[in-house]
Amino acid sequence: MVFIAILIGCVLGAIIGINAPVISYTYSSYLAIAIIAALDSVFGGIASVINKNFDLKIFISGFFGNAILAILLTILGQRLNVDIYLAAIVVFVWRMFMNLGTIRRYYVEKWSNKIKEKKIKKNSWFFSFKSLSYFINCKKVEKSQKK
Repeated sequence: MVFIAILIGCVLGAIIGINAPVISYTYSSYLAIAIIAALDSVFGGIASVINKNFDLKIFISGFFGNAILAILLTILGQRLNVDIYLAAIVVFVWRMFMNLGTIRRYYVEKWSNKIKEKKIKKNSWFFSFKSLSYFINCKKVEKSQKK
């Protein structure tokens, strides 16, 4: 179901991207910082779901709050003729990588545990068969010693 939603989102994004007008250079820095701020919020939301402390109010306020603050920093930087938005980009990208590390660690551990469980299941059948044959052989030896 998630893969279908991702596929639909990609197709819609491609269609909108083909038909959308080109963004002028004047507004490109605003859009870039808004997209990075939104991605930071999305990765933060995914990481908080994994950590089991997700709150929708915090996610939505962070999503819009980060984007608005980043755009305001960009406006202020352009008025002062200083690239302040670069600081916001560094912070958002750093947080995105931290959240991506949390997400990656979760799925790598989940995948590793699944592999370990499969190995244990496979080996437990072998060891149970081996212990059963050992038990049968011990009973045979006991019977032969009693005679």
